[in-house]
Amino acid sequence: MSDVLLLALLVAAIAIGWLLGRWESGRFRAPPQPPRGSLPRDYFVGLNYLLNEQPDRAIETFTQALEVNSDTVETHIALGNLYRSRGEADRAVRIHQNLLARPALTPSQSGQVQLELSRDFLNLGLLDRAERLLLSLQKSHVEDAQKLAAKRLLVDLFEREKEWAQALETAQPQLVRQDADIRRAAAHWHCELAHRHRCDNSSSLARKALRQALQTDERCIRANWMLGQIEWDIGHYRDATRFWQRVPEQDPGFTAIVLEPLRDAYRLLDDDNGWWQFLEKQLQHNPQTTLVMMAADTLRHRQGTEVACAFVSEQLREHPSLRGVDYLMDLYLDDSDPEERDRLELLKQHTRQLLSIRPRHRCQRCGFGAEQLHWQCPRCRSWGTCKPVTGLEGE
Repeated sequence: MSDVLLLALLVAAIAIGWLLGRWESGRFRAPPQPPRGSLPRDYFVGLNYLLNEQPDRAIETFTQALEVNSDTVETHIALGNLYRSRGEADRAVRIHQNLLARPALTPSQSGQVQLELSRDFLNLGLLDRAERLLLSLQKSHVEDAQKLAAKRLLVDLFEREKEWAQALETAQPQLVRQDADIRRAAAHWHCELAHRHRCDNSSSLARKALRQALQTDERCIRANWMLGQIEWDIGHYRDATRFWQRVPEQDPGFTAIVLEPLRDAYRLLDDDNGWWQFLEKQLQHNPQTTLVMMAADTLRHRQGTEVACAFVSEQLREHPSLRGVDYLMDLYLDDSDPEERDRLELLKQHTRQLLSIRPRHRCQRCGFGAEQLHWQCPRCRSWGTCKPVTGLEGE
């Protein structure tokens, strides 16, 4: 059992013991009266289970031993939350529903129980039941903090259901203004709506949604990326380059994702000088591996393989990179004799193997790694936190 869970159970056990002692001390008025502060046998049985690392039986014993009243509501809520944290949300539902059926709850206690029950339903995937409960909580007479918590849960629920418009309506303006994570997420919800409009061939609605994304979060990389895609779709290549060139200005770490489309756009515009000027400008401030490789390809076509090799070698001395070394060996293979080719191919087998097990992108929040770029992290569900990996094993 984890240390955190054991600590939580111990704290709950202490709270239960104090409440039971308080309850027992005032329960009987006629003799024989137990000594003040004495505890029922069930409490010690539960504590014994806990100390012997039998948390299931400990929680069950505590739950049965503790009568529901105004003094024990918080402890019952905590026990239900412990069940949910252990992956037993169905048992948490039973405890929280039992509490909600009690008529003696204060409005504050009722609001807290409804919030926890909503979390139970979300954990079980019962989204319709969670939604009804949260919407009801929004209209009830509970504390403002509880209404705000219910609103956050509703936003999370609508996001899970991919109801982007409802998520935006619920989050704006209060949560978007107060919470940086929700503000960043809201920009991506606009992008999701833009993607739907684009699939429906509604370019004007897609552009409008993407402008709203940038108004919500001016650092939204995805919005400018998609605006460039829309211009590309209709053959406006110059406008596409304008949007894609904004990406490195927003975050240099994302430069790699726009290099191939920018190269193709400049070729269609027959503007090799414009492409080279862009590469030179980026290399001065942000010599990433993909950028170096693109520049080397251009040099090879203009001045030959030898010049390209010299350029990459110089860049690698200042900014070492496994992908850069692998690419340099490809350049050497172009002009190598059979004996050198065999040695280079052997080295490339090692670099390919190393590169194949290294993710190209990583979430800055939870560390999830993947070959492709995810706008929402599949593990922690954060928006805009996955970025290209930089350094020796990345860009």
